Amino acid sequence: MKLRVAAVQYRLETITSFNDFAAKVEHYIKTAQEFNADFVLFPEFFTTELMSLPTSPGSKPTIGDLPGFTAEYLGLFSRLAGETGMHIIGGTHVTKQANKLYNTAHLFYPDGRVGKQAKLHITPTEATEWGIAAGEGLVVFPTAFGTVAVLTCYDIEFPEIVRMAKSRGADIIFCPSCTDDRHGFYRVRYTAHARAIENQIYVVVTGTVGALPTVDFMRANFGQAAIITPNDIPFPPRGILAEGEINQDMVIAADLDLDLLYQVRDSGSVTTWRDRRLDLYPEMK
Repeated sequence: MKLRVAAVQYRLETITSFNDFAAKVEHYIKTAQEFNADFVLFPEFFTTELMSLPTSPGSKPTIGDLPGFTAEYLGLFSRLAGETGMHIIGGTHVTKQANKLYNTAHLFYPDGRVGKQAKLHITPTEATEWGIAAGEGLVVFPTAFGTVAVLTCYDIEFPEIVRMAKSRGADIIFCPSCTDDRHGFYRVRYTAHARAIENQIYVVVTGTVGALPTVDFMRANFGQAAIITPNDIPFPPRGILAEGEINQDMVIAADLDLDLLYQVRDSGSVTTWRDRRLDLYPEMK
């Protein structure tokens, strides 16, 4: 089976209304639609752009205000998924449940369903500065194109959770991310490659670019989208099907062939998934 995926290098900028945000989102989604994409991925924390909206004098929005936009966010992406027939991973949006904030990824199906995956591993800044709580439990999502998982930024740096996703049938990991410098960017990028090699899966990653001068911890962004493969002969030697230009506002796209994954798992140069030594680490069963 083949499918086409797209990833958005979303440019953060100061806006004046939710309609400004919605117009930008629609632009990126229509671009992916023109590429005939089946899936489109937005970055982590891209809805923090809504924190740049003007408020009353002497006040400014906080991360705790973002859940107030959840209904509009869900309505916008659900409508666009239905209109375009694409599966849209709407980056992450801060949601509130039982008085706790969560950094939640959303998968919008064309038929109106919405899958959710809260970020499982929370960075020190998210925890201490924004009060974000860790999600509980891994979800994998069945689709018409096979099973996928959505693991956000820091999550991809933990091999165990990706092993779990693969063991539950995920062939593609979508990884929305948000990093403010090269160190964070390359942590996510290098570990995304490692997860693709270890599990013989595809990883689609993207990040925010641009800046929000009035939003603390979003003043700097360093991002690049990439569509990553295992490193084996049917794939590009560097394990990259497509990548964007660093820190540029753009959309990338590439075709994923699931049959190639099954081929390399069965008879590749290496068979890293099959050759796991579960006798040495039985807790990973």
